[in-house]
Order: sequence, then C-alpha cells, then structure tokens
Amino acid sequence: MVINFVAAVSTGEIPLTPAQLLWVNLIMDTLGALALATERPTNELMNRPLTGRCDPLITNIMWRNIVGLASYQITVILALKFKGKSIFGADENVIGTLIFTTFVLLQVFNQFNSRDLEAKNVFKGIHKNKLFLGITGITILLQVIMVEFLNKFAHTERLNWKQWGACVGISAFSWLIGWLVKILPVPKNPILHSLIN
Repeated sequence: MVINFVAAVSTGEIPLTPAQLLWVNLIMDTLGALALATERPTNELMNRPLTGRCDPLITNIMWRNIVGLASYQITVILALKFKGKSIFGADENVIGTLIFTTFVLLQVFNQFNSRDLEAKNVFKGIHKNKLFLGITGITILLQVIMVEFLNKFAHTERLNWKQWGACVGISAFSWLIGWLVKILPVPKNPILHSLIN
C-alpha cells in the first residue's frame, strides 16, 4: 500500500493493479500463513520464557525485522518504478510486470526470513518442512503462470530470462538484508512504550 500511495502521489499512477493486489494478498495472507503454520516447534522455541498479558503483541525483534525488510522492499520497488525504464530499457508495461513479479517474489523469499525471528541461517531445518517447500514452489509456479500465460487477467507482459533473473536476484538479496537486520541489537524495553512515555 505504501508503494502504491507514494507512486500515486508522485506520478499519478499506481504500479500494482487491483487484480495484482488481490494476488499479493492471497500469497501473503493465505499461502504464506499456511506455509509458516506448518513450521514445527523447535526446542529453542519451547524453552523461551512465556509472554506476559501486558507485553506488547509486536516485540522489538519483530519491529526490527519488519522495518528493516519493509524498507528494503519499498526502496527496491520504488527504484524499479522510477528508474526501471533506464535500467532495463523496457516499456512501461514490462516495468509494471517487473514491479509486480519482484514484489511477489520478495514476499515469497521473505517467508524464509520469517520462519524464525532471530535465526540468521534462513535454511536451518528447511529440509524437515516439505509442506513449506511445496507451498513455496506452488506459489512461484503460480506467479510464473500469472505473468506468462494470464496476461490479460493480471495485466502483465511476458518477461525474458534476464528480467526473470533480475526479479529473482533482487528478491533473493532479501536473505542477506534479513541477516544484516537480525544482527542489529534491540532494546529490552518495548519500543512503543519508550516512545509513549
């Protein structure tokens, strides 16, 4: 939403169409939640102290991860919106498809970062969760179908291998960003509590 708002205010155009936003919501809300819900609890998770009734729902660690990765995603998508034509030498429709595909793949790759709030190795134990891998694979396959075969419905243009590679590379870079974000220290007191008081 931030991306559409900034683009609409600055250029008068939105980069993601309503059909594309519905698809992103399906991925993030349904398939993403299903993929993450299949993650088995680990010993580390079971040994964590209980959360109190008065503790914030979103912890400082969550805030750090959300702000760090959302900042990367917003920066990348806005860079594609404003500089995509000069970088890729493509027309506006192809740039729109690059934005859509990169945004979807950023969500898919971010699921790996979200499996554990503090684990720096996003692949730790991944082989044990075949359902997570299956849902992730299906999501990527559906995105390819949306872009390459359902052009009219999704308002997309077909991408070449170089463009697909750029989308995957930019999205995979979020794993490094996630690692860098996770090494940042967080304060013990809740962030919002510190700001309010």
